[in-house]
Amino acid sequence: MTLSLTLLETLRATFGDARLVTDEAERLVYGYDNSRREAMPHAVVFPLTHEEVVALVRACRAERVPLVARGRGTNTTGASVPIAGGIVVSFERMNRIFAIDPANRIAVVEPGVLNADLQSALKSHALFWPPDPTSAPYCTIGGNLACNAGGPRAVKYGATRDNVLALRAVAGTGEEFRSGKPTTKGAAGYDLTRLLIGSEGTLAIITEATLKLTPAPTATRTMRATYASVEAAAGAVARIMAQPATPSALEFLDDEALKLARAHGGDAIPDAGAMLLIEADGDDATLDASVDAIARAARVEGNLDIAIAADASEVATLWAARKALSPALRTLSPKKINEDVVVPVSRIPELVAAMRALSAEHGLPIVCFGHAGNGNIHVNLLPRNAAELARAEACLDAVFETVIRLDGTLSGEHGIGLAKRDFMPRAIDADALALMRRVRAAFDPDRILNPGKLLPE
Repeated sequence: MTLSLTLLETLRATFGDARLVTDEAERLVYGYDNSRREAMPHAVVFPLTHEEVVALVRACRAERVPLVARGRGTNTTGASVPIAGGIVVSFERMNRIFAIDPANRIAVVEPGVLNADLQSALKSHALFWPPDPTSAPYCTIGGNLACNAGGPRAVKYGATRDNVLALRAVAGTGEEFRSGKPTTKGAAGYDLTRLLIGSEGTLAIITEATLKLTPAPTATRTMRATYASVEAAAGAVARIMAQPATPSALEFLDDEALKLARAHGGDAIPDAGAMLLIEADGDDATLDASVDAIARAARVEGNLDIAIAADASEVATLWAARKALSPALRTLSPKKINEDVVVPVSRIPELVAAMRALSAEHGLPIVCFGHAGNGNIHVNLLPRNAAELARAEACLDAVFETVIRLDGTLSGEHGIGLAKRDFMPRAIDADALALMRRVRAAFDPDRILNPGKLLPE
């Protein structure tokens, strides 16, 4: 496929030469993401306004040219790779924070705003936006919306879908629309806002988001609980989440993850069979009681120690070691396979036990860590050579079969993209998939928006 002269002229008229890229070397930069997959787009454009996005979608629909929305390419599933060519629309220059409204606890932003930049802007208002993926310094709000990003705080405050009130967007038909209102309650019609979040740019291109903000806690405590085995730690997670005091973060690290974290964080990371990194927040009047309740629940058979971080420096070291895990695993296995599966919290012990069995069965290292408080465990397959890579496909198949058997699902926050698209029929029944395809056809009848992603053909 090549772009017609008519379309190129339209793109130049809309974006000018400064915001239209056709040079091959420059296009290549926008053809890959953190999944290590890549494909070459025919052009890249950088919109500045909603109106430019409307004009772009209508021009692409007229010629049936694929259009892939992109933030900063931090996703791990290939969701922003332009496998059908066409045009990548990069939102890095639509990065304005239109409004921060403390009275109504909302912020109105463009999709190119970095997560961390928004959090910094909210600090002076004693507010925060709950989604906090590890990639927060680099990922965009638009990318968070596309894959329903979460992070450690999702256990208490919810993921992206729970923290967005309204959107402005352009459907694949070229129709522009708004969904939702800047209110926390609403019962007028279908909830298109929640439908668009997690749709990976296959239904519409989002140009503005009204976000629900949360007051920053006045006090926080961070604890580490160590265990003799991963099974004991997994059992503690279920106990913690079964009592009323909800932690603001509950992270699980198995023994192999602990070794890597210890290499990064030193003696602040204990040598144990498994560890839980637990955070509780609130105010000074109630926090002690919450911490005591969580600590009591964490004391199961096999618990070795529970310690509260002594100061801010130790807290920072613990979290830095946790957040360094994913890139550290990449150094051990450049072809690592990172799956962010989810199971009911009560079944985490079964999931962990099954992953250890699969590791032994397939002769393949598997490291597990992640957001255990809502059952979202990052299962990392680490093929280190050609033989292990050859066994990884069958092992991954068994991982997903296990997750589905435990009444879980394929992804908690990374999305589906290309990496998990072909497993969707196992996780979602045929009738539901057929309905999803019809929904997609209503928004994008010519299938120009991010073709080949999310839903299997």
